[in-house]
Amino acid sequence: MLISRRAVVRSLGALAALGGVTPVSARAATPLVALVHTQAAGDSGVVDGMIASLKRIGRERNITVRAIYASDAANYQPILELLGEAQAAVVLATFDEMTQPLRAVAPEFPNTRFVQLYGDPMEPPIRNVRTVSYETHLAGYLSGMFGALLSKTGKIGYIGGLSIPTLDANVNAQLAGAKSVRASMTVSTAFVGSFQDPAKALEIANQMFGAGVDYVQSEGAASDLGVIQSANARPGRVVSGGSRPQFPLGPASVAAIELCDFEVSLYQQTTAALGPAWTFGHYRSGLQDGVVDFVASPLFIASGPPALVSRLHDVWPAVVATKRKIVAGLVTVPFKTNLG
Repeated sequence: MLISRRAVVRSLGALAALGGVTPVSARAATPLVALVHTQAAGDSGVVDGMIASLKRIGRERNITVRAIYASDAANYQPILELLGEAQAAVVLATFDEMTQPLRAVAPEFPNTRFVQLYGDPMEPPIRNVRTVSYETHLAGYLSGMFGALLSKTGKIGYIGGLSIPTLDANVNAQLAGAKSVRASMTVSTAFVGSFQDPAKALEIANQMFGAGVDYVQSEGAASDLGVIQSANARPGRVVSGGSRPQFPLGPASVAAIELCDFEVSLYQQTTAALGPAWTFGHYRSGLQDGVVDFVASPLFIASGPPALVSRLHDVWPAVVATKRKIVAGLVTVPFKTNLG
């Protein structure tokens, strides 16, 4: 059901307060910066990180910030319109589902700068919209390389939330990274069908680990929990997850994460949008700016199985060296979205 404008206003604060915010072109002393997120807070991951980053910006700059949960697609455009009418300086919107609402709303509010976190380039570009994509396939390549170096069986796996182009590209990159180490490596691939079904992910992981896979890259958001639970019950099985809060969920099984740090990205993109040198168009975030990365777990290093921890120490320099080569353009990682 379409949310009422009155309800949206209440979620932002008082309408009078919002109406007092001046356009970005005027550079008000206390501009409004808003995050419109389409996934719920409380995930100990992406959304919570973005909200924490937004609050940090508010404290540092002494500006008004608002995080607004858009739980219904019917509300996306009305919320963006209200923020434009409130003369928000910067509006950040999350994920692909915000593309069409941004196309419809942004041209009507040229003094507000809109940033879509995780979005494809807009064609033609809109002069007050920046879309941001994340080269997570680069971290996927490093994950495949790491898994191949760590694996005893020569069998590693990938469990994703949904088969979408970005995740399909990560699967292919993981396979390429694994085969750069050992041509005989295999990567078993499965998709849960949801980013919020840990029970199904647990079932898939049990099957993979039971078939001899000893390393799994999990990229299923809340579904990752099921993969971690499966590895926790099977000593010697290793998982690479997707966010730092997953480290304590598997101190002896979560060896690393394929990181896409939306908290850092939001901070970088908001800071840029509040500055005079901001440009519209498309921005590719990757290993070069620290938003995308492949990171070892300090908890695993401290409490993981000694033989695996020793092996991690042995192989990690090769992972770091390859990361540097990718950034320098000496290693090219293909972005291939067709599986098989």
